[in-house]
Amino acid sequence: MKNAGHLSRRQILAAAAFAGLATLAGCGGDGPDDADDLAKKRDGAMKEYRTGQQFTASEPLTFSLLNLSNPVYPPQADWLFWKELTRRTRVTLKTTDVPYSDYEKKRSLLIGAGDAPLLLPKTYPGQETPFVSSGAILPVSEYVELMPNYRDKVRRWKLEPEVDSLRQSDGRYYLLPGLHEKVKSGYSLALRTDVLGRLGLALPTTWDEVADVFRAIKSEYPGRHPFSDRWNQPEPAGALLQSLGQAHGVRAGWSYLNAGWDAEAGRFVFTGATDGYRRVVEYLRTLVDEKLVDPEGFTQSDDDAVKKLLSEKSFAISANPQELVQNYRYNLERQVKGATIEMIPVPIGPAGPVVLGGSRLENGMMISSAARKRDDFVALMQFVDWLWYSDEGQTFARWGVEGVTYTRDGGTYRVADGISLMGSNPDAPKDLQKDFGVYNGVFSYGGSWELVSSAFGPDEKTFQDAMAQRRELPVDPAHPLGADEQEQATLWDTPLRDHVRQNTLRFILGKRPLTEWDAYVRELKAKNMDRLIDLHNKAHQRFRKEHG
Repeated sequence: MKNAGHLSRRQILAAAAFAGLATLAGCGGDGPDDADDLAKKRDGAMKEYRTGQQFTASEPLTFSLLNLSNPVYPPQADWLFWKELTRRTRVTLKTTDVPYSDYEKKRSLLIGAGDAPLLLPKTYPGQETPFVSSGAILPVSEYVELMPNYRDKVRRWKLEPEVDSLRQSDGRYYLLPGLHEKVKSGYSLALRTDVLGRLGLALPTTWDEVADVFRAIKSEYPGRHPFSDRWNQPEPAGALLQSLGQAHGVRAGWSYLNAGWDAEAGRFVFTGATDGYRRVVEYLRTLVDEKLVDPEGFTQSDDDAVKKLLSEKSFAISANPQELVQNYRYNLERQVKGATIEMIPVPIGPAGPVVLGGSRLENGMMISSAARKRDDFVALMQFVDWLWYSDEGQTFARWGVEGVTYTRDGGTYRVADGISLMGSNPDAPKDLQKDFGVYNGVFSYGGSWELVSSAFGPDEKTFQDAMAQRRELPVDPAHPLGADEQEQATLWDTPLRDHVRQNTLRFILGKRPLTEWDAYVRELKAKNMDRLIDLHNKAHQRFRKEHG
């Protein structure tokens, strides 16, 4: 299961619509002698390296990498992934393994101490910003001419606006993001379809229909809450608010950002004070007042939420495709005779069939600035390009070795006999992730829709196909803050976000009347809401003036 906390940290910075920065060729980076200097940094590099070509270093190389140790599949020295990677590329990765709970802190400490590995993956857009001013990380945008697969995918998939969203105040970007051909959505609602069928109800497609379905279930089961939710840490109702916010065209829950772009007004506004955000709160308040939603569902643990579903104290819950199959359905079938459950596409609201802008970017890679001084710098960039951005590298990271860990028939991939992937064959003696190091989130993300969807079960395929047809909301225009501005914004941002979070919950649960919404907005103003938004708008205007 994808870790819920990631989504709340995915601070997707604003995007640029300027033509001058849309070029991906890079501009030489370090000065007029940069090209000549790069010619001296080609130890181990391929003379001719092109899109779709296997990268194989001309001599054995070793690169250091900060490696997130996933508790589900902790790193093993004898993984097939390591051996095959070295066989194909002649590159050995020297890893610093860090548990998930300590990853961000350890990464910051290593960068601050000047001891960071060369490659710093699992970095979400926005997390690179604190390291820019120190010069500790590489302005990767200046060297993407060394990465033909990366440039090819950005161009063919028309990802320039999303990539430009990563640019800092100097016009450069410092994170190589994961790239998706199409939007891949993760979370929605799952409902007991056997109960709906018994009541003559269809699966809802809009949030209004969701409320009507809950009312019908409540009428049949007056002593129970139709919906009791999960994923409340670190953001209460993180998944639910994100889905509901998207339907209203605002960022909420896991994706919440204080500064949001108002396309009609042509300026940034404070998300938690907008009419759209208020409508999100009002909708949930109504459901709580009608006892359609369990009040404990905004604070309870995941385990408690699932127990209520399995004991039929509730009939709907937030879901992702893996939890649907491996947890809800698997256990319901064993505990409740005749129970069936389905995950629906994210219900549609006032904004129409949309997904949030920037959704095609995935967590990505920072590179230590120390890499630029190495004689094998060009080879390192070629290696990163092949493993994380080429079709061949992405297929290898996701599936492993054909004939050993998987088989392929056209566009259909299957794990080999005796191997399980995320519970696909519970009785198999081997696991693709645990025993082979394949399908590892450090290396396997993004890619073509054919590849990304290659491991989808029937439920996820139906869900993702429906979501991929939706319109992506425009990416916000660029507004990178300078170092001093960033420091000031951080001082204001956290107290404001905390106030929004606390009062969102109070309004929803009825602990604060909605008649006090204007008072709540005044409280935000007292916490420097307007000054924060002015900072973002000035940064946006300055960036547009300087870069077109």
